[in-house]
Amino acid sequence: MRNNAQCELCGSTENLELLNIGDGSDEQSLTLCETCRTQIANPQTLDATHWRCLNDSMWSETPAVAVMSYRLLKALGESDLVDMMYLEDDVKTWADSGMLKVAQEASDGAVIHRDSNGTILLQGDTVTLIKDLEVKGAGFTAKRGTIVKNIHLTDDAKFIEGKINGTQIVLVAEYMKKSN
Repeated sequence: MRNNAQCELCGSTENLELLNIGDGSDEQSLTLCETCRTQIANPQTLDATHWRCLNDSMWSETPAVAVMSYRLLKALGESDLVDMMYLEDDVKTWADSGMLKVAQEASDGAVIHRDSNGTILLQGDTVTLIKDLEVKGAGFTAKRGTIVKNIHLTDDAKFIEGKINGTQIVLVAEYMKKSN
């Protein structure tokens, strides 16, 4: 097993399994923890906080690790980091050939809402305000820590809708963090 029995993306040592991302060979497989495998299998649940580990794994000399790092960074919208990566032509072709669904939706013009941590927000999620917000026209200030349940997504990735104090308002997504 490569990488000293650790997840090749995040370094975790628990619940490791192989994930093949190519032709079935060991060279096109990665050893991944359950958290990484689950998020890769369900790209709409990508948690940007967890994937900060890609800042290290993107430099791996193992092609499968570099390919998955590239795909995840693209899906997370981290174009600056993607631009820093160097991939041989054949490895880049392989990386581009299997892009994650979220990245493909983003390039197709689908709107992806993200909270202050870069976590993808979905219809019906619960979020928490990370700063006090003056609600113009409603005459109150929504305090930091206020929980907004069952959010609605808008056509603009910058905004979400939710109810605070019984009033449906438009909120700026970057002033929210997703709650569990």
